Amino acid sequence: MSVELFHRRSGSGPAIVLLHGLFGSSDNWGTVARDLTNDFDVTLVDLRDHGRSPHTDATDYLRMAEDVHALFLRSGLTDALLVGHSMGGKAAMVFAQRWPELVKHLVVVDIGPREYPIGDHATIMEALLSSELSTKTSRQEVEDHLERYIPEKGVVQFLLKSLYWSEPGKLAWRFNVPTLQRCLPEIHGGIGPAVVKTPTLFIRGGKSPYIVREDLPQIKEQFPNSRVETVAYAGHWVPAQAPEEVAAMIRGVAVNA
Repeated sequence: MSVELFHRRSGSGPAIVLLHGLFGSSDNWGTVARDLTNDFDVTLVDLRDHGRSPHTDATDYLRMAEDVHALFLRSGLTDALLVGHSMGGKAAMVFAQRWPELVKHLVVVDIGPREYPIGDHATIMEALLSSELSTKTSRQEVEDHLERYIPEKGVVQFLLKSLYWSEPGKLAWRFNVPTLQRCLPEIHGGIGPAVVKTPTLFIRGGKSPYIVREDLPQIKEQFPNSRVETVAYAGHWVPAQAPEEVAAMIRGVAVNA
């Protein structure tokens, strides 16, 4: 059963829908969205178990896609440019597999259709599960705890964006840690073999390992009407590291679609 996703919609013109990655929220697209709302009808989405959307007992790409489909129907969205980063990119791919008639163009940012190793996300999950927020009285205490597990300060700061005071004196994560931990294998899994004929732009970070040369044949086979563009200096967090370039690429697709 789908859940009703928290979303924000602004601007006017051709429709663009933006999906975020694992442990993120719609806020991650803020800079890009502010650029695009000048000329487009932009919808920013919190996927299930993230941001201000409902927490559930299970998540995978089909469920995420079904949630977004329900949002499309409620909002009257059609012929949309559907954009997703990382986990959101896979959710967008599955959406295009199931409901290609609703997607005019697809933009997938730094993720391919294949299965990925859990890798560093296992350490991140361990840090989150052991954070014991009920005993923490400040954000700094949580930051100190995360830094004992996670050496990359940028990742720690990214996670802290989803830390909030659920009530006075009580810290909480906006993402659903227990469900994400249990469903991490599904989140790292592939999307299934169905071919997507929707015109698709893959944007990869030149310093990211998520789309490498060896991935290109599979991408072209499963997405025959696709092309790959590279932001040479960016890592995996392309929308945050290169928002102007990403916004320009999305704008170019939307104008020419």
